[in-house]
Amino acid sequence: MTAFQSVQTALVRLDGPPEPAAVGIGVHGPAGHVDEFQLPDMWQFHLYHYEADLTVGGVEHRIRPGHVSLVPPGTPVRYLYRGRSEHLYVHLRLGAQGAAREVATVQRAGVQAAVLDGQLRQALSAWPHTPGRAAAEVWAALWNVAELAPLRDGKAQVLPPAVAAAVALIEARLAEPLTVPDIAKAAGVSHNHLTRLFRTATGETVVGYIRTRRMERAGHLLRASTLSISRVAAAVGIPDLQAFNKACRRELGACPRTVRAARRGTPVNRPAVRIDQ
Repeated sequence: MTAFQSVQTALVRLDGPPEPAAVGIGVHGPAGHVDEFQLPDMWQFHLYHYEADLTVGGVEHRIRPGHVSLVPPGTPVRYLYRGRSEHLYVHLRLGAQGAAREVATVQRAGVQAAVLDGQLRQALSAWPHTPGRAAAEVWAALWNVAELAPLRDGKAQVLPPAVAAAVALIEARLAEPLTVPDIAKAAGVSHNHLTRLFRTATGETVVGYIRTRRMERAGHLLRASTLSISRVAAAVGIPDLQAFNKACRRELGACPRTVRAARRGTPVNRPAVRIDQ
């Protein structure tokens, strides 16, 4: 069964690069067990390596090693430490353009914690001598945070391990033949069990998810690249051009040539495609 929990969220726009004002390692606790403050004009981005109680805008959170927080400007925070406490932090500004994404203010990074740690340490090593490199590392880390736990109706969706493993395998092997039994075997569960778990967690079948992701990638490659249509078809695991043409018409609302023409300013009417990641 999918695990859901109510979460505090913020709207984040990541279409443009962030502007870091400070990147560093914060060490707290020895000089006092409570910190209360806010950054009036900047976001606070923290990756934690300790246990503490954190209150964000009046909402209490229990943080653990591997938790990450992204706090909007002007939001008061209160930390209650349990001794020496060290975290990586970035104080930054975000642009106001582009689509807004709803992101949990505090969440567990899970297996991505090591990736985020590496990205933020790379940003730290680049700061302040090469601020562009630091901003690029922070931007990549922010996108990772934004995609940690998809939100559904204001709640964070935590994928069961088998479903997360299946999704990762599908994303890595979209260009290859994929069958549900093979995916289930790689995820360590039975075919039927994965089918039930996947529908509960994502609202769609494994086959439906594969089809949606393949055509989403195909649409991107047709519009954004100069790859031939046959190469695009092979890149998304549908090398048969007749089958690819039918799939484009069904999922994207037009044949591949028409979809490609849309990049030149000719819109293509197509049905909405929902993707749960």
